[in-house]
Amino acid sequence: MELTGKTVLITGSARRLGKSLALSVVRAGGDVIIHHGHSLAEAEKVLDEIKQLGGKAAMIQQDISDLDNLSSLIQRANSIAPLYAVVNNAAIFESVNWKNCDLATWNRHLDINLTAPFLISQAFASNYQENYTGRIINIVDWRALRPGESHLPYTISKAGLVALTKSLAISLAPKIIVNGLALGAILPPSDGANTSRVLEAVPAGRWAELSEVEQALIFLLTGPEYITGEIIHVDGGRHLV
Repeated sequence: MELTGKTVLITGSARRLGKSLALSVVRAGGDVIIHHGHSLAEAEKVLDEIKQLGGKAAMIQQDISDLDNLSSLIQRANSIAPLYAVVNNAAIFESVNWKNCDLATWNRHLDINLTAPFLISQAFASNYQENYTGRIINIVDWRALRPGESHLPYTISKAGLVALTKSLAISLAPKIIVNGLALGAILPPSDGANTSRVLEAVPAGRWAELSEVEQALIFLLTGPEYITGEIIHVDGGRHLV
């Protein structure tokens, strides 16, 4: 159940949830490649924390909205250490509905939340040479399986990522297994939006502990290879309501 000697690339791992996921991999014995787009100071702090834990990590900066050059992210990561797994975590989350969603906003969400994970996964799979089964973990959202009217482009992009997860699980088997984590009330929005009503429809009645998401990630990174194409909800039952 350990990740000793294995390297995991986590996109958007300089801040918030991505940082937590990176630290969890190190605690499980793995090595991490920290990716950031424009958060150098935060990425350096994560690197320092990992070193204090006695772990190994490296750092890569790349704008994942630059789709034409995105495959180089995998090339750069593999040049540091052969990758065992990729966690597609980086995403944007904007409160936009069908009325105020313009084409640029729509395309921005699909580019970063769906197309970038596809291109990263494609490059990872194309270059995977290890003699054990590789892994791709996509971070999605409970909204992806229960779409509503709010956060329209975000929700559609994550629904597409769920479909991509299942499609790649078929296409990349048995060399690579592909699963997703559908998250709920994990962290308050970074834009400071009102969260007073968030828990009203969460059967668990509380926010998640970051450790609960970390445990789910480590399970998908170290658990049975016979599990692929699955979406595990870590949302306190929100998707059921």
